[in-house]
Amino acid sequence: MLTVVEKVVFLQNVEIFGEVPSEQLTSLAAIADETEFQAGDTIFKEKEPSDSLYLVITGKVSLQRDGQQVLLAGPRDSFGTWSLLDEEPQVVTAKVMEDTMLLRIDRNDFVDLLADNIQVTQSILKTLVKRLRELIKKLGPESKRPV
Repeated sequence: MLTVVEKVVFLQNVEIFGEVPSEQLTSLAAIADETEFQAGDTIFKEKEPSDSLYLVITGKVSLQRDGQQVLLAGPRDSFGTWSLLDEEPQVVTAKVMEDTMLLRIDRNDFVDLLADNIQVTQSILKTLVKRLRELIKKLGPESKRPV
């Protein structure tokens, strides 16, 4: 069982929480549940509804599209991040490669937390805007068109 402090340390590595102060991450840590999976388990399948962010504590999870691995998530890696903000179906299947312990944040719990905690909401929006600006810069000169 992870302590709140240990959960905060893991959450600090999730991109979307990059601007959230450590003391505010304790609220997120409180809604992060530890979940265990065995080798061979499927966490979710491509085209299924999405509803959670996952953070690997121990083990490995293969993220696959059309049966082909697109990413191998190991300790401190996260996946399903955008499921916290978007109800679109999963774009990959998550298969457990070895016994794995994950932190899971449910979208409904997350939305409730945002409604009650403006600082976390502002920090996440700041991260999203920063990421959007980085993507626009990567597009080059043509990205100067009005958005």
